[in-house]
Amino acid sequence: MSTAAHIVLRNVSVTFPVLSFRDRSLRSRFVSAVTLRREAPRPRIVAALNDVSLDIRAGDRVALVGANGAGKTTLLRVLAGIYHPSAGSIDVLGRCLSLFDLSAGFDEEATGYENIMRRGLVIGARRAEIDARRAEIAEFTELGDRLDLPLRTYSSGMMLRLIFAVATAVEGEIVLLDEWIGVGDQQFRIKARQRLNEIVARAGILVLASHDIDLIKSTCNRAILLQQGRIVAAGPTEDILSQYLASAGKE
Repeated sequence: MSTAAHIVLRNVSVTFPVLSFRDRSLRSRFVSAVTLRREAPRPRIVAALNDVSLDIRAGDRVALVGANGAGKTTLLRVLAGIYHPSAGSIDVLGRCLSLFDLSAGFDEEATGYENIMRRGLVIGARRAEIDARRAEIAEFTELGDRLDLPLRTYSSGMMLRLIFAVATAVEGEIVLLDEWIGVGDQQFRIKARQRLNEIVARAGILVLASHDIDLIKSTCNRAILLQQGRIVAAGPTEDILSQYLASAGKE
């Protein structure tokens, strides 16, 4: 396990401007341009995260819990560098392995082998690193000669095998996971679960967003409860889960 991994967030906020359908329409923009109305439409600002501070160190297995829309996925994307804070600061020490948005970078017209390279580059791997793992990735998919064919010829199960194999081929000191991944048929799911367990075991830090209470209890030693983009509680898993379930009316 990596002992150098470290995540520090200080007063991080993430906001998004949201225009109404009327303000986004081409007709509305044209009318505004040719009339005396010169004021640009003011977008509504939505706060996805609000004044979030965290200190996550090597050895931490952190669960993000909360209702849908609480900010769990946004926080993961901030940690992965996909979203940049509107305010505050973030310091991440260690290579992140982001196991969400797994299909990004795939091209249906490209072959399986070509997509191994494309997706590998998207997740931040070096070309030489992908080349070195190409045979291992191909073997893990169990797709054989189908990797020479375009993705549009793949079944959904074959696509999932390829997506998972590429996503987990490059390890990181920090693993970011939005729900636990289960792919393919029963035999492949067992194989995938074993690989995921090994990756998490070797990582310095795990941050897992999930609604699966049993999974959280068996995997995480800390939990963070989010509500409307704010951290309302953080601490030992059992304590935070009790508070979360009580607030959700599940106890």
